[in-house]
Amino acid sequence: MNVSTSLSGMNAAQTRLDVAANNIANLSTDNFTRKEVVQADLPQGGTSVADIKSATQSGNNLEADMVEQLKARNTYMTNLSVFKSNNDMLMGTIVDINA
Repeated sequence: MNVSTSLSGMNAAQTRLDVAANNIANLSTDNFTRKEVVQADLPQGGTSVADIKSATQSGNNLEADMVEQLKARNTYMTNLSVFKSNNDMLMGTIVDINA
C-alpha cells in the first residue's frame, strides 16, 4: 500500500467527519437538509469523495450522524496508522541506503 492510498482515506474520512458535524450543528435549523458523503474507489487504490448529497431520509437523524462520526474517526485513525507504518518503512530504507 502506498502513501497516497492512506492519504486519500484520511481525506475522505475528514470530509465524512465534517459533514456529520455540520448535520449535528444544524439539528435545530429550520429547513436544513442533512447531507451524506458518497465515496468512490480510485483505480490506483484508495478512495475519494464522489459527492456530498442530500440525505435520503428527511428530518434530523442524530443517531446516524453520531455513528457516522465514530466510523469516520476510526477510518481516519486506521489510515493514519498505515501512513505512519509506510513512513517508518521508507525512513528505514533511506537510513539503510545511507549506511
